Amino acid sequence: MGLPFVIPPSFDISKAYADSSCLTPLVFILSTGSDPMGALIKFVENMNYLERFESISMGQGQGPIAQRMIERAQTEGSWICLQNCHLAASWMPNLEKICENLDHINTVSSFRLWLTSYPSDRFPVSILQDSVKMTTEPPMGLQNNIMR
Repeated sequence: MGLPFVIPPSFDISKAYADSSCLTPLVFILSTGSDPMGALIKFVENMNYLERFESISMGQGQGPIAQRMIERAQTEGSWICLQNCHLAASWMPNLEKICENLDHINTVSSFRLWLTSYPSDRFPVSILQDSVKMTTEPPMGLQNNIMR
């Protein structure tokens, strides 16, 4: 079949960013072995947002902290990344309400909400429908698996 079918295209986070807005979350759909945070941090540095970027790993009790971070970032125009949203399934309805309430009146145009999550039936469908969705291939090994 040829190399185009076994070598994934290079991931360009800037294209996903170009499709986003302050009202559009950017969602990394995780797969086993992939970690988009390195690429995101590099992009944040390239965009000169390192001083205005915060990240939190979701889990037990992190929801209220994440909500305060989002509210502050909305007014400051900074970027927030909520990692591993699948671990905060009970807080996902709150995140859905936060995203529904984003508008140009309460949100600075430079604000961005980045989310990472493994596929989960508890992740709000409305966020997926209204977001820029991205996925990255796991590290090398795909070609070997196909050859086997």
